[in-house]
Amino acid sequence: MPAVVRPGVPPAKAIALGRPALPEEIAAWNIDVRADGEGLPAGKGSVKQGEELFLQSCAVCHGEFGEGAGRWPVLAGGRGTLKSDRPEKTIGSFWPYASTVFDYVHRAMPFGNNQSLTPDETYAIVAYLLNLNDLVPEDFVLSKENFPKVSLPNEATFYDDDRETTEKSFWKAAPCMKDCSGEVHVTARAQILNVTPDADPPKGNLE
Repeated sequence: MPAVVRPGVPPAKAIALGRPALPEEIAAWNIDVRADGEGLPAGKGSVKQGEELFLQSCAVCHGEFGEGAGRWPVLAGGRGTLKSDRPEKTIGSFWPYASTVFDYVHRAMPFGNNQSLTPDETYAIVAYLLNLNDLVPEDFVLSKENFPKVSLPNEATFYDDDRETTEKSFWKAAPCMKDCSGEVHVTARAQILNVTPDADPPKGNLE
């Protein structure tokens, strides 16, 4: 909508907040890593180094062997469980690319102190996580150069979102919004996760 100009009222001045971002500020945010390795920083780290770092900074939440502590995420194991009633979506069983691991660890970990890890430390922790999932040997050294050669077991089951072509025949141009036919009823409950209450909540005021 165009600005309204009233007779006798001078136009508002530009607010002029902020300034153009400096190159180093842009670089600090430009840390994403693609599946083909684009965006990886220079560096390297071994499984042995990663184990030490993991025990210091990660094990308190994820367990010493990536088994998860309490309700924190499990990072290792779970191979072959994706079709079960209780799948374990770990790096070795579900994640599509090693770059996803590097990007997330480098960007968001350790919890509460994110982006405190150097590239070498991140390479080392990722190498240790790959080893925990039996994807690389104990003497493996992960680096920018060999990173694209690392593949995760579940990569092939990920594919581009094709719903616009495969599901378009199910779409309705004018969905029913009033006096629609058919009874609405619950078909399933999330009891397996123990999040569905067994009874109605108590009535009364909440304190």
